[in-house]
Parts: sequence; C-alpha cells; structure tokens
Amino acid sequence: MQVLSSVIYQALAENFENLCCFECANGYLSAMKIMDWVLGRYLADEESESQKIGVAAGIPMLGLDALSSSAYGTEAAMTVLLPLGLISLNYLMPITLIIVALLFVVFISYRQTIEAYPTGGGSYTVAKENLGRMPGLLAAAALLLDYVLTVAVGIAAGVGAMISALPFLHAHILSLCLVILFFITLVNLRGIKESGAAFMLPTYLFITSLIGVLLYGVFKTFEASGHP
Repeated sequence: MQVLSSVIYQALAENFENLCCFECANGYLSAMKIMDWVLGRYLADEESESQKIGVAAGIPMLGLDALSSSAYGTEAAMTVLLPLGLISLNYLMPITLIIVALLFVVFISYRQTIEAYPTGGGSYTVAKENLGRMPGLLAAAALLLDYVLTVAVGIAAGVGAMISALPFLHAHILSLCLVILFFITLVNLRGIKESGAAFMLPTYLFITSLIGVLLYGVFKTFEASGHP
C-alpha cells in the first residue's frame, strides 16, 4: 500500500510539473506574441536587407534632430536675447553665421564619415579608430547625452507650443510629455524602417510649413519695402 501511494504521488508530481511547464510555456508564448505585435518580430540576419531605407525615409529618421532644432531654436535664442532690447538685433547675424558654419562643419564631417565607413560608423567607432579608446568613449557619452537632451527639449518645446494654442491642456503638461515620449520610444523600438515611415508625414509637413512661412515673410518684406 505504501509503495502504491508513493507511485501515485510520483505520477501526480510529474503530471503537475508537466502541467506547470506547459502553462509556463503557454504564458511565455502569449507574452512573445504580444511583444511581437507591439515591437515587431525578431529579424534573422539575412532579413537585414529589408530594413534598408531610401532618402525619403532617411531624412525624417536621421535629420529630425536638426529639423526639430529649427522649430524651437529660434524662439529659444530670441528668449535669451530679448532682455537686451534693440541692441540684441546686433547679435542676430553673428549668431546665425556661427550656426550656419557649425552646420557646414557637421555636413562635411558626415560626408567624410560616409566615405570612410560605407558600411556604417558611429561616433564611438570613428573616434576610437582615429583618436583612441578614451576619445571614443567620450564621443559615445556625448552622443548619449545629446540623444537624451534632444528628446527632452524637443518634447518640451512641442508640448509648450501645443499649450500656447490650447491653453485648457495646461494642467496636463507632464502627462502629454510622457505620452509623446512613450509613443516615440515605441516607434523607434519597432525598427529603423518603421520609425522612418512613421515620421515621414509630420517631418515633410513641417518642412512644407517652414518653407511657406519663409516665403510669406519674404513676400511681406518686399511688400513693405523692407520695413517691419
């Protein structure tokens, strides 16, 4: 009787263990399906070719930093210069020329990097191979800091512009910032191709709007014979 009880106990224990493993496996598979639906499925090495993007999707993905800076950079500069009054107008042209010169240096740097590293070379790789390990780590740390600040400042400026147009949302500033941050993170986690496609419409809409504002400003300047 004791032997029979031990056999029954062992059988029940094995069945319970198998049942738990089965339930755990089902739970894992369900979680993986949800993650695949949210973030996209894992890609094999041979599928990396499908993630290549063209110029149309590359501009929103790689040029969004500089484009977004033109949206809030001017306002930020004017906010700093505003306390100086009319004398601040003397600083606008020098500051503009410095920024244009900096963008030209970045443009030349990108062209040289692309030619030297056609398969891809980030700040860490380029700095490490040409200057050493410590400059490479410094470049990587600076880039990470830039990514954090770009997202923080860009979202804050965008929500600030939204609040100025819709004041009743003022009480939800933090919530709006967190929702936008979550959306941007989710889109980027889905992959390069998806993030480029997701940001195409707002990016080109912004470029079109900016060009329209500039053309309207030039038209009004000529209409007023150069007077404000």
